Parts: sequence; C-alpha cells; structure tokens
Amino acid sequence: MTDIAIAHQLPGLAEAAHEGPASKRIITGYGFWIFLLSDIVMFSCFFAAYAVLQGQTAGGPSGAELFNLRNVAIETIFLLLSSFACGMASVAVEARSHLWFQIAMAVTCVLGLGFLAIEFREFADLVARGAGPSRSAFLSAFFTLVGCHGLHVSGGELWLLTMMAQVFAKGFRADIQRRFLCFALFWHALDIIWVAIFSVVYLLGSAA
Repeated sequence: MTDIAIAHQLPGLAEAAHEGPASKRIITGYGFWIFLLSDIVMFSCFFAAYAVLQGQTAGGPSGAELFNLRNVAIETIFLLLSSFACGMASVAVEARSHLWFQIAMAVTCVLGLGFLAIEFREFADLVARGAGPSRSAFLSAFFTLVGCHGLHVSGGELWLLTMMAQVFAKGFRADIQRRFLCFALFWHALDIIWVAIFSVVYLLGSAA
C-alpha cells in the first residue's frame, strides 16, 4: 500500500477510533427491542389462533352479540392517552424535571388502571352471562389474547410505580434513564398491540 493511500485512510481510521463502542443506552435499547420482538411473535401466534377459531362458537354467542364497542372505545382512549402521558414523561426526563416526570407518570398510571378496570368488568360480565373461556373455542382464544395483553398492562403498572419510586429516591441517574427508556418502549408497544386487538377482535368481530 502506498503512502498516499495510507494518508487517505488515516482520517477515517481516526474517526472510527474516536467513536469507540456504542453507549450503554444504545446497547440497552437494542437488547430490549429484541425482547419486544419476541413478545410480538407471541402475540402474533395468539392473533393467528384467534383468526382460526373466531367462528368456532359451538352454538354459543359470537363477538357481535357480546362486544360492547362503547366500553372498548373508552378503553382505547384511556390507553392512547396514557401513551401520550408516557411520552410527556420522556420529555421530562430529558429536561431533568422531577415534578413533571412524576405528574406525567401518575397520569399514565391512572389511565392504565382505568383501562384495566373496564377490561376486568368486561371479563366479569362475560363470565356472568355464561360466556367464559370454557364456553367455546372462540371465547378461549378471545380471553387468551385480550387477557394476555391485560396481564402485560398490569405488569407495566408495577414497573411504572417502581420507576416513579426510583426517580424520587435517586434522581435521573444514567442507569435509571436506561430503565425508563425500556419502560417507555414497553408501554408504547402495548399501545400498538391494543390498536391491533381493537381493530381485529372488536371492530371486525362486531361487524361479523
């Protein structure tokens, strides 16, 4: 290799050496995205099972007879607003604002609890009407898909309260910011999955 060629490569080599390895924030975010993708694969399997079993009512009620779109619409609004509030919490983290972080996370928590309360009431009502998960293959698939999402939201609520306590006690340390990044990704992913459930399960089910 000639001296001229080496001279042309030196700036690029120096820049690469200056960049160094990826930051912990990037590595953590990348690793958590892999976890989220595995979770999305699981939900995809539940969606596929529901699509196959949707018509298998065993002579029982169908989605058009059971679903209350008004309550489901309220659920959806709650979850969408909670995702917006979570985004505001992310802005507060960047601004290092403890007050607005706690307010935004509290709003996210309340909206998430409202979503869970409506979903629990829906499940209790279905069981009381004899439309529990053992009634038909359709209802088994429905309770599995929607219930699994509800369990994820419940876990997210516990994670949210933990993040509020950690920021209150320790501030915006680098490791806590990385944990909040993972939480925000998780919460927004649940929002996206719910939009799919709302569209595929409730809207199409009611139309059918």
